[in-house]
Amino acid sequence: MSRPEVVLYKEVPPDVRARLAEAFTLTEFDGVNDGNRAEFAAALGRAEGAIGGGMTVTPAWLDAAPKLKAWATISVGYDQFDVPDLTRRGIVLMNTPDVLTQTTADTVFALILSSARRVVELAELVKSGGWTGSLGEAHFGTDVQGKTLGIVGMGRIGGAVARRAALGFGMKVLYSNRSRNEAAEQAYGAQHRTLPALLAEADFVVTLVPLSPATERLIGASEFAQMKPGAIFINAARGKVIDEAALIDALASGHLRGAGLDVFEREPVSVDSPLLKMKQVVALPHIGSATHETRHAMAACAADNLIAALTGKPLQNAVNPQAQQR
Repeated sequence: MSRPEVVLYKEVPPDVRARLAEAFTLTEFDGVNDGNRAEFAAALGRAEGAIGGGMTVTPAWLDAAPKLKAWATISVGYDQFDVPDLTRRGIVLMNTPDVLTQTTADTVFALILSSARRVVELAELVKSGGWTGSLGEAHFGTDVQGKTLGIVGMGRIGGAVARRAALGFGMKVLYSNRSRNEAAEQAYGAQHRTLPALLAEADFVVTLVPLSPATERLIGASEFAQMKPGAIFINAARGKVIDEAALIDALASGHLRGAGLDVFEREPVSVDSPLLKMKQVVALPHIGSATHETRHAMAACAADNLIAALTGKPLQNAVNPQAQQR
């Protein structure tokens, strides 16, 4: 019996690749670009499955892939896919929702702490020779301990951030979410708020919602204006969840004390972005899950997902399990 053909379009650790090669006939690409796009489309046309990440999937590719049954993305987010279209075609999409929760929550807290204590700005002061004596008020930061944290989107990562905030830093935790998170309320004393109420009360606001038509530009000029003067804004969701121009205005006016950003409207962010010229902005290159351990676990999870889907085992982490019934 022949093995299913699968397209692997992102480099994965050697042991994960070996597991895929044992289960499938692999066609491999180290990313997809203008030089290999036609070759990728041809390989996809022969395949029953695909695994990779960091690429928008086009309807034209799917039109030319009649055998395709399953797609495993090495990510928790899936805004690069048209899920209803995949479902209509009978293609199951699977993601890696659990394995990056803790490391992404660590990144969120790194942004909170570095923004509050001006870590990047003051580290550069030392490296540039600008530290010539005792620091005065002009270089002071603000405390994190005991402050109020507002979490917009209380899912898995939001819950992990709430645990760090409440148990580690004695913070009061507020959250805005479509549904109540009773587990976080009981374990961490998290309090549900409407979005306007959360913005008005929180010293730190963290966005952790997935990108969707309902959340695109969820935080814009009106929402930034509703935040407390001197508050700090953190975005570790997706860049398009906020209006970046409105954030720039809120920072430039001094209404916000600072911002910690792991994501941007366009990535990589342009070197000309005003955000990169603001000392009160901590800017990271989308490193939320970028540790050796977590990236390995994500690739392994995606491989397990695809193997299960194409070998008749119960689906794992399916975004649209109903697609398998078509």
